[in-house]
Amino acid sequence: MAKEVVVLVDDLFFSSKIASTAHSCGVPVQFVKTKEALIELIIVDLNGSTTQPLETIEALKSDPELRTMPVLAFLSHVQTELREKALSAGCNTVIPRSAFSHRLAEILSKHSQTQNDGILE
Repeated sequence: MAKEVVVLVDDLFFSSKIASTAHSCGVPVQFVKTKEALIELIIVDLNGSTTQPLETIEALKSDPELRTMPVLAFLSHVQTELREKALSAGCNTVIPRSAFSHRLAEILSKHSQTQNDGILE
């Protein structure tokens, strides 16, 4: 049985892309807006306008029960300062939107079938 992947994204395009790709891979995905619903992998759109991505990552990583949750974030490849802020906030991996889109099936499959031994680099 595939493990569920939790997604914190408010961008409708990426929400739809994640949902349809997960469905085609047979991976259950849950979209959330709070830390209480987190499970195996947290995917964060760093350009989210309503989700407060950096604050959410910091809150997750400061919570003793959630700090070990792997966080993978995506952003525009030119946003190097935002990438550094996300890593400083505790994000495990930050990748460009294009790489995220290209590797989404691989990311979802990896984190739904095995124990997490590291986020895709």
